[in-house]
Amino acid sequence: MLIIFDIDGTIVDAYDAIGRSLNYTLGKLGYKKASMPVIRRAVGHGDRNFVEHFVDRKDVEEGLRLYRAHHEKALLKYSKVIPGARHLLRGLKKKGYKLAIASNRPPNYSMILLKHLGLLKYFDAVECAKNKRQIKPKPFLIPRILKKLGVSKEDALYVGDMTVDVHAGHNAGVRVVAVLGGSSSHSELKEAGPCGITRKISGLLRVAKTCRKKRSLSSKTIRTSQNS
Repeated sequence: MLIIFDIDGTIVDAYDAIGRSLNYTLGKLGYKKASMPVIRRAVGHGDRNFVEHFVDRKDVEEGLRLYRAHHEKALLKYSKVIPGARHLLRGLKKKGYKLAIASNRPPNYSMILLKHLGLLKYFDAVECAKNKRQIKPKPFLIPRILKKLGVSKEDALYVGDMTVDVHAGHNAGVRVVAVLGGSSSHSELKEAGPCGITRKISGLLRVAKTCRKKRSLSSKTIRTSQNS
């Protein structure tokens, strides 16, 4: 059995680091600071799309440069493992599960985060979006992991905190468990149609057992766009 995880909002809380880097960037460019609720709703689609959400088109490239330079350091100071996540990952490895990461966070920042928090050792594969063509919910990262690890769709489960994660799982043909506490509300996640929802990451296995009994997956494919 393979369990694939999103990073932000699922196993890691980096919202403080993200907020600090964004507001540093906005201040440098002469924009008003953004509130954390607004910031949380905008994350999850890659850092370029994130910055584009807050600045004019003419400022995107400079904004992205400022954001990335600040964020590389902010991640080391203001990110933390979500309670229960480390214990869960350690337990899953002991039980023989294969584990992987599929994240829209750029590869270098994902590696910084996973290494700094001591989580990288738990994962057999890490796949992150390098450009807009690879960003979830497009079916690129998850199928790539399945092929790399030699696992069938039926033996894989994806875990994330956003509707984009649920849609990504559907598009890749794998079951999905949604975790509350990230960027999407319970009602939004429920409407997206995961096979299960857990309030805390520590409850994943209980929900996953229910998911394994649901053998029929939705054949609906979520339409993706250039800005997804």
